[in-house]
Amino acid sequence: MLSALLLGAALAPAPAVAAPADEAAIRVAALQDDVAWDFAEGLTTEVGPRPAGTPQEARARDWAVARLTALGFKNVRAEPYTMPVWVRGRDQANILAPFPQALVVAALGNSGSTGESGIEGEVAYFSSLAALEAAPEDQVRGKIAFVDHGMKATQDGSSYGYFGAARRQGPSVASKKGAIAILIRSIGTDNHRVPHTGVQMWAEGARPIPAGALTVPDAEQLVRVLHRGQPVKLHLVLTSRMLKDQPSGNVIAEIPGTDPAAGIIVAACHLDSWDQGTGAIDDATGCGIVAAAALQAAKAGQPRRTIRVLMAGAEEVGGDGARAYFKAHGSERHALAMESDFGADRVWRVDFKLPEGHGMLSDRIGQALAPLGVGASTQQAGGGADIAPLVKAGVPVIDLQQDGTRYFDIHHTPDDTLDKVDPLQLRQNVAAWAVTLHLAANAEESLADN
Repeated sequence: MLSALLLGAALAPAPAVAAPADEAAIRVAALQDDVAWDFAEGLTTEVGPRPAGTPQEARARDWAVARLTALGFKNVRAEPYTMPVWVRGRDQANILAPFPQALVVAALGNSGSTGESGIEGEVAYFSSLAALEAAPEDQVRGKIAFVDHGMKATQDGSSYGYFGAARRQGPSVASKKGAIAILIRSIGTDNHRVPHTGVQMWAEGARPIPAGALTVPDAEQLVRVLHRGQPVKLHLVLTSRMLKDQPSGNVIAEIPGTDPAAGIIVAACHLDSWDQGTGAIDDATGCGIVAAAALQAAKAGQPRRTIRVLMAGAEEVGGDGARAYFKAHGSERHALAMESDFGADRVWRVDFKLPEGHGMLSDRIGQALAPLGVGASTQQAGGGADIAPLVKAGVPVIDLQQDGTRYFDIHHTPDDTLDKVDPLQLRQNVAAWAVTLHLAANAEESLADN
């Protein structure tokens, strides 16, 4: 683990243009890095699950401030804000007829409550969100809507946008059509009996109703029961609740640059997690990656631009931390924003969204990443939830795209635990991030006009 003394010794002023020898040295050192693993191991072991706005998330902030300070970062602090908080209760589903049996379910974020005694209702089947949207109200009113469409694995995770709509919009659609509850097939690509939770937001005019996700095997079981042609009756218990004005916050740490006018590079992740697992791939590893990479980049000398690590709070429930960061810091000069929040498998592609005339910088970064097996694409970078307000405001962005083929096997489930992290692929992430941060932080190009 890099000590504060070592970091301080490394912060000799860097040359204005990074030399290829620096990048090679950074790659070699980062591929031996233990900081990212130690960070993820410590956070998941010593804190564990970190739901937004809870005492566990507060412990994560305290833990991160202490760890980042010990690693030698400067200006380390927590920046608090308050937010409404959804708290999970008891999750239970049972087929009452025609074939009584239990199903494994997890409430979705912001789900309404059934009350302790639960509710009973007939299941109305819909093959997709589009089928639910097209259904007349009399097919939905007074029933438990069930949306069943199966997500497929992709390397870039692109299917999440389409299939995730069943979770994000499905509950509001069902509520407006008079459903007493909604169940969805988990937005996941596994075949394990673990449910995938996730947030959904109630649309204007939608009354909160109980909303849950069945595991993929349980959703398939329910489909088989439905295909027997008899009415299917369920008993559902989801006893979640909402709390007002609970404390959350972001954690910020910096490697100060030599030229404040050159702007700030934000390297973001999120500290919060869902409650079922320990938030290893989502997003303890992301926080370990950005912290370790910033330290590795600093080994070549003090960067021209300040590298600011942002460990956002409350990402999982709607991006409260990102908005709080922008409210507090949006007026500052941001040169670049990056985010790690797609697990810990290897980086395979880099996308850019830089100002016109910055082709030489993207070329230098692409060349430095090539030895790590990372290819430069022509697709425009889009950023992620923790930097979304910055990107919307026009801050340049670089995406180091991770291999997401197995990400949605684990995402938002009890299986999101440290054993799913491959240390070798984690180190490749650190190496890719480190050379990118190094080159961007020391680039002579202006990057930002804000």
